[in-house]
Amino acid sequence: MKLTIIGCSGSFPGPDSPSSCYLLEAEGFRMLLDFGNGALGALQRHIGLYDVDAICLSHLHADHCLDICPYHVVRTYSPEGPLPRVPVYAPADARRRLNSAYAMPDEPLLESAFDFVGLTPGTLEVGPFEVTAALMNHPVETYGFRVSCGGRSVAYSGDTGESAELVKLASGADVFLCEASHLDRPGLPTGLHLSGRQAAEHAARADVETLVLTHLVPWNDSDRVLGEAHGGGFGGRMELARSGVRYDLG
Repeated sequence: MKLTIIGCSGSFPGPDSPSSCYLLEAEGFRMLLDFGNGALGALQRHIGLYDVDAICLSHLHADHCLDICPYHVVRTYSPEGPLPRVPVYAPADARRRLNSAYAMPDEPLLESAFDFVGLTPGTLEVGPFEVTAALMNHPVETYGFRVSCGGRSVAYSGDTGESAELVKLASGADVFLCEASHLDRPGLPTGLHLSGRQAAEHAARADVETLVLTHLVPWNDSDRVLGEAHGGGFGGRMELARSGVRYDLG
């Protein structure tokens, strides 16, 4: 199983990264976790334009899902004609919300390119992957994911505040992609996002091998986020997410 960080910028694309998007590959199957704004361009550096086999959307904030709209154009109007539909595992309202975002009433709806499947907590098989979804602590319906294949696993927080479910989901993961949107300070809002320190605390409780701090908001100093994470009690490998970095889980 291979993991490539396509985009790791939080809330909006930054100068060095698109918004959230992560590519997982195994046995020739390619799946995206989230497809935030700006991700489609960077994705083409790593796989062919038509090579996405499945998409999992953690939630329906634009920085996690909006490039579904240009990818609809790719799959509907390719020179070879319309391409087979791609399954999209997403919160229940995804079809309506994303069609509203595309907002082209005289053109085919997104269902011409995508087969929307409503997510619920639990485990499903997607190609060679076992994907476990769990509800996170965020103002809208939001899922974290654990993706397993060949005895290795990647956990992804999506967007979340502090969450016992996230610790359970990430338990023992080889790589833990955990959001670290906030700088650590008194009075942080609850049920929204994590700081680097809080992300490290979750990683320590989950006993993961590698913590990758992601959803890095461009107005924050990422080195400060990493420095604060070192105060979270996690003793394993820890680093900042960077667009284009690949992890080969063997």
